[in-house]
Amino acid sequence: MMYTKILSLILAASIVTGCSDKGGTDAPTTKTTPQPEKNNEVNSNKEQAPHVHGAGPNGGVVFDLGKHHAEFTADHAKQECMILFIGDDEQTPVAVTAKELTLTTKETKTEEGKVVPPMTVKLVPQDETDGKATKFVGTDPGIGNVANFEGTVLGEVDGKPSQGEFKE
Repeated sequence: MMYTKILSLILAASIVTGCSDKGGTDAPTTKTTPQPEKNNEVNSNKEQAPHVHGAGPNGGVVFDLGKHHAEFTADHAKQECMILFIGDDEQTPVAVTAKELTLTTKETKTEEGKVVPPMTVKLVPQDETDGKATKFVGTDPGIGNVANFEGTVLGEVDGKPSQGEFKE
């Protein structure tokens, strides 16, 4: 008898829910409205599923930095790294307004097993014209180590706080 009452309640709840979904005008609007918004917003697409990037124009790793694409490269001989802002084609440099970026790496190891401690590197514009630049470069002795770097880039880009994570 108790199971019959519980089953009746479950059945009644599913009928009521089913009826409101089928006959109500809110259900189709709720299901169709978010899709166009998410397709128009770059950040919403990233939250749904990460997208894959190819190699950048300099052979570096491409990642999302705020609403932009950027490429991380390391020149071990010069002990410097560069962030290059690039367009949606992931090849064409794009100038942005930024005074400085901060790159922070995680601890990593070289192929020989040498530990490379975390680094914080200030990156400054290299090709600035009219307050905009495509290349931001910084140096640190740790970048002289040949290793796969992983980290975060922070800064104010085009007047908005921006952050991105990269991994070689």
